[in-house]
Amino acid sequence: MKFKLSILFILIFVLFSCKNEDQNRIAETQKDINKKEIIFSNIEKGWIFNANPINATSKANALTWSEWGLFLTELNQKPKKTIGAFQKKSTELSKKAIDLNNNIPLDFNKPQIKSRISTLITKVKMLDLFIHLDNIPDKKVIVLVGEINEELVSLQKQMEKLVQKSKIPMEAGESDLIKMLDTTRAIPTRSIPTTRQQFEVLNMPRVE
Repeated sequence: MKFKLSILFILIFVLFSCKNEDQNRIAETQKDINKKEIIFSNIEKGWIFNANPINATSKANALTWSEWGLFLTELNQKPKKTIGAFQKKSTELSKKAIDLNNNIPLDFNKPQIKSRISTLITKVKMLDLFIHLDNIPDKKVIVLVGEINEELVSLQKQMEKLVQKSKIPMEAGESDLIKMLDTTRAIPTRSIPTTRQQFEVLNMPRVE
């Protein structure tokens, strides 16, 4: 009789234990779902890019420099519904950002433009990295969105600065100075005699 009661108590204990484990598992699952929903909501609210050109130069480049135009278009298309959509978008943005190194217009193929493009690419790559983590740091993602916007403004302002600088007329003699500094246009100079014999030969009177 005691043996049967022991078996009964064991069965009851096992049943309650299984029930508690199931409840804990359900609670943890729901907690994980709620956390992901909050992360998605935060990212969805903070995913705001200033994709519209801020000046005439940037707007013109969007039409003539296809890589720049495609990057701005990609930024302007906000993902919807799932975190997976944001992950896919960030990967595409990373590719489009890297493409900015291609076919840079001659007037903008300068170190100050390339350095800003490089910084922009780094920020976009970091965004792509963070949003693909198992535990997405939503606050860092939102901060990166803001930093990318800052880099966009910096790049476009530098474009405009180069255009405005090119419109400033050169001062008298500046064009000649630039030509003189261009080593590819330099006229070979006569070599200076290195020995006394060479010096005497160069200075011998010509026979008419």
